[in-house]
Amino acid sequence: MCTAITYKTKDHYFGRNFDLEYSYCETVTVTPRNYPFQFRKAGTLKNHYAMIGIAFVSDGYPLYYDASNEKGLSMAGLNFPGNAVYHSYVQGKDNIATFEFIPWILGQCASINEAKRLLERISLDKINFSEQLPCHPLHWIIADRDSAVTVECVKDGLKIYDNKIGVLTNNPPFDFQMLNLNNYMSISKDEPKNHFSDKLDLCAYSRGMGGIGLPGDLSSASRFIKATFTKFNSISGNSENESISQFFHILGSVEQQKGCVHLGEGKYETTLYSSCCNTDKGIYYYKTYENSQINGVNLYHEDLDASIPVSYPLINEQQINMHN
Repeated sequence: MCTAITYKTKDHYFGRNFDLEYSYCETVTVTPRNYPFQFRKAGTLKNHYAMIGIAFVSDGYPLYYDASNEKGLSMAGLNFPGNAVYHSYVQGKDNIATFEFIPWILGQCASINEAKRLLERISLDKINFSEQLPCHPLHWIIADRDSAVTVECVKDGLKIYDNKIGVLTNNPPFDFQMLNLNNYMSISKDEPKNHFSDKLDLCAYSRGMGGIGLPGDLSSASRFIKATFTKFNSISGNSENESISQFFHILGSVEQQKGCVHLGEGKYETTLYSSCCNTDKGIYYYKTYENSQINGVNLYHEDLDASIPVSYPLINEQQINMHN
């Protein structure tokens, strides 16, 4: 399960926690403008916007988990089991496999409005990348500097929701998650007032009691509430260091510690990496579970007119700065 958010100070930021019980040895991957994306049923996209993000590169093909393109449009796929329903070939539509969806959108679109126009004619096809890499049930968040949408392909068809809060987790579907926010409207960052009874002399005995009732468990519905509350009450300066530091603190409020979500057979869901991309500057930052140091890759330090993706393995060993 995962959590994705947007955040804006002077610059715009997009990123996510990637929560899973295993790794595919994913890398930070830059796909330049002239790498030919060969789509199974939609031809070849020979020239496109360059993009950077986390991907598992299989047979030279970048399978992106999340990415941002050179125009500042970003996209992430999150687990959506039990709700995602894909279809076979639909005549008159752009039939795109789920593993092709991120490069299909980011390769051609510079904004949410442009992405919406492509979404009007898309059909997400249930195609496996390979026998070893089957189609996964996902939904997606797409965001630019000013807005975001959630895309869900369900039994009733393709749903596109305006995502005004810039947060996405997993199940249940997005419309329920937004409705569920109303159950927490009394939670506050401020000290609580006594509304229980004017006949009782009740008072706050600790800081932070305005947040009593804020979910603390690791379910996707609870992480949606916690991440939204933390994001909308976060305060940060406009500098790059302050902004990315606060971004990672927001994600840290909903990270999954190894051992807390047991999946059976000795497997545990864990936040394998957390990412934060400055979409204005094209810098992709990340941390891993075993390495809390912030690492960065700059999109514009690569040859964006090349034709071969460039990958940087994640640094998973802890980096400790000793003072003496």
